[in-house]
Amino acid sequence: MWPILATFLLSVCVILDRAVWWSALQAKVRPRLQEQAREALGTGDFSAAWEMGNGSQEPYLANLREGMSHAHTSMLAAMQLHATHLIEKSEARMWILSTMITLAPLLGLFGTVAGLMGSFAAIGTDQLAVTKVTGGIGEALIATACGIAIAVLCLLPYNFFRKRVSILRSSMERWINHSELLVKSAREHGHDLEAFAQKTEDRFASRHKTED
Repeated sequence: MWPILATFLLSVCVILDRAVWWSALQAKVRPRLQEQAREALGTGDFSAAWEMGNGSQEPYLANLREGMSHAHTSMLAAMQLHATHLIEKSEARMWILSTMITLAPLLGLFGTVAGLMGSFAAIGTDQLAVTKVTGGIGEALIATACGIAIAVLCLLPYNFFRKRVSILRSSMERWINHSELLVKSAREHGHDLEAFAQKTEDRFASRHKTED
């Protein structure tokens, strides 16, 4: 029963960890600021969009700032790399839940087999053999039930979190593609993001030289 208990405790810890992570991420999302950043990006007001993302914990604005800071090389690649890092964080420790879904019933089955073997070994040894047999069978069934219960406990949150990861991935893809279209639209109206990124980089470089 100890291995089953260990899988239960590990599963609960992972579920709580993922729930806290997703709650913290959801608390940082600001749809209104995202819309303001998109408007600033589309109109060529890159300074306003930059300031919204500068030092912000909002995941989408931080992604935009990462792309804008590398616009003179590849804005799209920088945003995709940043989004990939966020997706990897959202999938952290999910493999543990996936493993527990398979492992817990197997441990329960192992406990069942061990309990039945102990019960059959007690047959014919003394007058209390019947009590030992029924007790061993009861323990075996409890082990099976616990293994199945842990698998169900992991399966529901696992599917929920996988769905959240899928939604996050698709929303980040839409955000990146929309940002790219807005930058191209601004460029057609005479607003060059690459020139803005280069000026911003030069400004920071000169500031660091002054501080040194």
